[in-house]
Amino acid sequence: MRDLTHRVDTATPPGRDRAVDALRAVAVLGVVLGHWLVTALVADGGELHTSSPLQHLPWLAPISWLFQTLALFFLVGGHVATRSYATAQAEGTPYHRWLTARLSRLFTPVAGLLALWTIVTTALLLSGTDFTTVHTLAKLALSPLWFLVVFAVLTAATPLVARLNPLWPLAVVLHVDLLRFGFDAPSGVGWVNLAAGWLVPYSLGAAWTRGELDRPRAGWVLLIGGTAATAGLVAWAGYPASMVGVPGASVSNLDPPTLAVVTFGLAQCGLALLLRERLRRTMRRPLAWAAVAFVNLSAMTIFLWHQTALMATTATGLLLGRLPGLHTPPDDLAWVAARLLWLPVFALTLTVCWAAFHTYERGRPRIRSRVVRSHPSSDRATPTGARHV
Repeated sequence: MRDLTHRVDTATPPGRDRAVDALRAVAVLGVVLGHWLVTALVADGGELHTSSPLQHLPWLAPISWLFQTLALFFLVGGHVATRSYATAQAEGTPYHRWLTARLSRLFTPVAGLLALWTIVTTALLLSGTDFTTVHTLAKLALSPLWFLVVFAVLTAATPLVARLNPLWPLAVVLHVDLLRFGFDAPSGVGWVNLAAGWLVPYSLGAAWTRGELDRPRAGWVLLIGGTAATAGLVAWAGYPASMVGVPGASVSNLDPPTLAVVTFGLAQCGLALLLRERLRRTMRRPLAWAAVAFVNLSAMTIFLWHQTALMATTATGLLLGRLPGLHTPPDDLAWVAARLLWLPVFALTLTVCWAAFHTYERGRPRIRSRVVRSHPSSDRATPTGARHV
């Protein structure tokens, strides 16, 4: 292990900004752990249905503040894509070739997921499994795909976003929420925020590329301003305290995104910017960097298959009966304690999924990975993320 971590460390160019990769790893693992902690599949009679401890124990909402890391995805994605596009322009690469290359790396790993779940859902329906159960499982398994669609749209718009001030999409989110909640506009209006809401951190990533967020002041403004705005919206404007969706709730901060989750994302991005130097120092440790490099190489596989790992564990566990923390209603602290004990099992199942499907992400075998591929100094050239989502 020491030899492997040393090889990864020495193969990484000295000028690489490892903080970018660290932030991406945090974003991926935050989403995975968040879903594993707040997504429950309750066995009720002959069917499974979704529930959440946040539905029964609303005072656990701060858990969603720790693991709702989608804003980091879009911050890093905007930063990486704008730098990648700038490099492509400098090299004379046409826009369509640049976009095709990026989207193929984004969607190629999806093939394995779609193929498996097409087979699984067909087999379940043919075997007479309750339709509600099949729908629940398929919806959870394919839920990560909404993120990829939004990310693809924003990636395609990168040339336009490269100079966009983040205040513009933020103003759109504000006005959409005013129409929704202040003037009883049709609920469909809210779906404008699916693009506008995530465009805010994505355009912040572009501002990072332009050097507009280099000073600590920018990070503090985002952190303090975003925190204050979110607290005010939750305390006085009636927005939910949970930053993830809660089954049965009348309003979700994510479905579609609300102003509260966007301002929360601003605070999260501000904190990430302030921690860049500390992350760079931490990533000089070979073991820490090797772990981050592995997560980055497997980011799409981990993201796409983590829900399948949860459901595979749940389905297998049914053979042993109705197990606490896995099939029981998440309505007390005993369930939370039991769920924590299941996390290593979920991770083991995800490792099996990774072993089976990570080749879709990495393509043909390579001795040197994309994470340690040599490239110019990170301050002027494309980071790994430009070659890997």
